[in-house]
Amino acid sequence: QVQLVESGGGLVQAGGSLTLSCAASGTIFSNKAMGWYRQAPGKQRELVAVMSSDSRTIYADSVKGRFTISKDNAKNTVHLQMNTLRPEDTAVYYCNVGLVWWGQGIQVTVSS
Repeated sequence: QVQLVESGGGLVQAGGSLTLSCAASGTIFSNKAMGWYRQAPGKQRELVAVMSSDSRTIYADSVKGRFTISKDNAKNTVHLQMNTLRPEDTAVYYCNVGLVWWGQGIQVTVSS
C-alpha cells in the first residue's frame, strides 16, 4: 500500500520560510515524478512544483525564484523549500507521486 506522509506546514508571517517534506513508502519512486500541488479555499488544485525521475523541474510562475523542490530517491522523500512567502501562498499543500498517489494534505497559512 502506497503511503505519502507530509510534514512541515504551519503558520508563518509574510516574508518567512517553510519547508514541506513528503515521505513515501509502498512502491519504487525513483522512476516516478514527485511533486507538490496546492488548493486554496474556493479555488482549484494547482501545480506548485514537480521533479521528474531524471530531475527536471517545473514550477508554477507564481512561485518561481521563491520555491525549490528537491528529491532524495534513497529515502523516497521530496521536499519543498518555500521562501519569501506571501499571503496568497496560503493553501492546503498536497504531495503527489506519479500523478497517481496523493498525500492527505497539509495546511500552510501566511499572515500579512
